[in-house]
Amino acid sequence: MTSSSAPGKIILFGEHAVVYGRPALAVPVTQVKATATATSSSRPGIWIEAPDINLRSELSRLPVDHPLGAVIRLVLSAQPSPQAPLPRKGEGCIIRITSTIPVASGLGSGAAVSVAIIRALSEFLGQPMPDDRVSALAFEVEKLHHGTPSGIDNSVVTYARPVYFIKGHPIETFHVGAPFTIVIGDTGIPAPTKESVGHVCKLWEADKRKWEKIFDRVGEIVINSREIIINGNWEELGPLMDANHSLLQTLGVSCPELDRLVDAGRRSGALGAKMSGGGRGGNMIALIHTGKIEEVTTSLRSAGAQRIVVTTVQ
Repeated sequence: MTSSSAPGKIILFGEHAVVYGRPALAVPVTQVKATATATSSSRPGIWIEAPDINLRSELSRLPVDHPLGAVIRLVLSAQPSPQAPLPRKGEGCIIRITSTIPVASGLGSGAAVSVAIIRALSEFLGQPMPDDRVSALAFEVEKLHHGTPSGIDNSVVTYARPVYFIKGHPIETFHVGAPFTIVIGDTGIPAPTKESVGHVCKLWEADKRKWEKIFDRVGEIVINSREIIINGNWEELGPLMDANHSLLQTLGVSCPELDRLVDAGRRSGALGAKMSGGGRGGNMIALIHTGKIEEVTTSLRSAGAQRIVVTTVQ
């Protein structure tokens, strides 16, 4: 048996603008994770068990565009002898996937599941993959989830470190000068990333000059934020979070439920707050002093947060 886990992720700054070549910052959220195990079986075939979504199926029975089937097929096709990918002729395999990451919430559930499967299955096949290959395969699956993804989810989940990301550029991890605490509040509304990305694309196509200026402002926030984090002056991130959220509202990717949680976080003592991820549902984040955890989490619950995760960025 081989097993692998991958963390969730949260975008600190730069969502949506990252699709248009601006930088973004994202960090792993280790309090939640996806886990995949690959086990030998005397039963022929490759069987997928995902109890969280009530799935039990042999690989060949899954549609070509099914994300779990797609990632497994990608791993098999990447093997030196894909026509006989299992270690011994006639041997079967059971791949079991579990996850504590809420689906469609902006925490990178799809990417984490893909990365966990890729690592567990490639090791099971005796061909473990390096991080860059793992990330590349997970990105291919992300296209099924999101249409035109930025690539940030698979990158931060694969490397499990804070990431400074520019689409089409080599991945950059960076040092956190001093740990800081983020509260993640989930609206409980599935975040339709593909739809919100498509919405922004239509805006951009209709008036590229206008929206490029917005993306430039987001990019400036990201660059400033990275320097602040590296230098350990994390309290200065609060106003930048507020500014980034305002720009995302201008893009039309927030929603009343996210705005309500953002406002609640600010009123209860957060240094700054913003939506995170695709928007129109999913999560928001609030930067806090540790002494404010109870006050902020209580306020978020009262404002409608369905789940709350407190994470330390370090």
